[in-house]
This record gives sequence, C-alpha cells and structure tokens, in this order.
Amino acid sequence: MSVSFDERDITRAIIKYASQDLIDLTDVDVVIVGAGPSGLTAGYYLSKKGFKTLILERRLSLGGGIGGGGMLFHRIVVAKNAKDILDEIGCKYDIYDENISLLVTSTSELMIKLGFSAINNGAKLLFGISVEDVIYRDNPSRITGVVTQWSAVQLSGLHVDPLMIKARAVIDATGHDAEIISIVAKKIKELGMSVPGEKSMYASKGEEVLVEKTGKIIDGLYATGMAVAAYYNLPRMGPIFSSMLLSGKRVAEIVSSDLSK
Repeated sequence: MSVSFDERDITRAIIKYASQDLIDLTDVDVVIVGAGPSGLTAGYYLSKKGFKTLILERRLSLGGGIGGGGMLFHRIVVAKNAKDILDEIGCKYDIYDENISLLVTSTSELMIKLGFSAINNGAKLLFGISVEDVIYRDNPSRITGVVTQWSAVQLSGLHVDPLMIKARAVIDATGHDAEIISIVAKKIKELGMSVPGEKSMYASKGEEVLVEKTGKIIDGLYATGMAVAAYYNLPRMGPIFSSMLLSGKRVAEIVSSDLSK
C-alpha cells in the first residue's frame, strides 16, 4: 500500500482539528482545573449529566497524586464508603480486612478508569494548559471563566499573552495549593478571601470533613478535593482517596443543581 500523504498533510490535519476543538471549547458549562482524582470524578459525573465539561491539566498526564501511591508503592486505599464509585467505573479492588473499612486498589487502574469514564461520557481533557487567572464580574461578584496559557510558555519564562475560556462554573481541583482560589484571593482583594493551607495528618477526620466542606466558594467558583482542605484548613489524609472521589461526586451534584436553576 503506497503512502498518500506528506509532512504538510500531517501538520494541516493536526492544526485543523485541534483549532476546531479549541474554538468549540471557548464557551463551556464547566471548566475543571486539574485532572487528579476529584477533578476526573467531577468531570465524569457532570458530563454524564449532559453538561459541556472541559478538564484542563497543566501536565502531560492525568491522575494527580494517585500515581505516586503511598511513597511510590503502586497501591492506594479507598474507604468502603466510596465503593460504589469504584464499582461504577469498573475499578477492581481487594478487601483489606472484613472488620476494617479499607479497600486496596491499583494506582494505574484507578487513574486510567477515572480518565476513561470522564472522556467516554463526553468530557474533554486537554493537557499542557495552565490557568493563570480567572475572568471576573462584579455587582454581583462572580467568576465567569478562566485565563489560560500553555504550560511550556510558563516554564520558558517568556511573556506571552494568554487566551480565555468562558464557563458557567469553574471548579478548583488543583490539589494542595488550591491554585485557582489562591488567584482569586490574591487578585480580588475586596472578596476578603485567604487560603491558609491544610493542617497536618489526621486521615479519618480529614476524610470526613473534606466531603462536607466541598462546594461553592463564591458564585461561579467551586472547590473539590485537596483544594477544599487548603481553603478551609482541614487535615491532610495521605494515600487514601475515598474523600477525593466522594468530593468530586459531591461538587458535581452541587454544580449540576446550581446550573439547572
């Protein structure tokens, strides 16, 4: 079979379809910043409900803190209260002890199946894109989108102006640094926000209160996962990921309810 293309065709095909995708994604229902466990879970449930959902990840891979496991061991634990989510995405697990509410699963399987589930339900996931600012409106105060830049441009130290994405809801799923909430706290000072960071380890308590605190920060801006812990000064949990999954599901429920009003 003869080759019927040249290098120009490869370039044109990539630019044509990538440009079409990017134009379509300049206006979405939900932008999720961070493709870690809570961000992917939120993306799965929101896209499943039919919302136009875009997940932005500054790295070239997904999964966030899942991949490191516990001190680079390729296993993590999930409490049994998140068992239904594992079952729903088809992620296998072992029961650690019948009398202890822990399940053990594979880091790679959880990452891959969370990502597949979100994408398979219609969520779009773009790698190598960082969020450097938000779009803001006042009277009343509201976040209406994100300001984006190629991660490679940021790493290069070059000054290149960004491009913007409009969204009805922005979810901070950036993890321990709560990067989007921190931007809002720093730049929109009249809101009186601060990000104290997470407390030291108290796994069982952190698992419980994190899901309770998941939700809206201000109109248009929501937090899930460890961004919640950073904003509310909650305990850290380490390599147990049930609250990450449950927080992602919870924020999807809250955003879905708000956008349906």
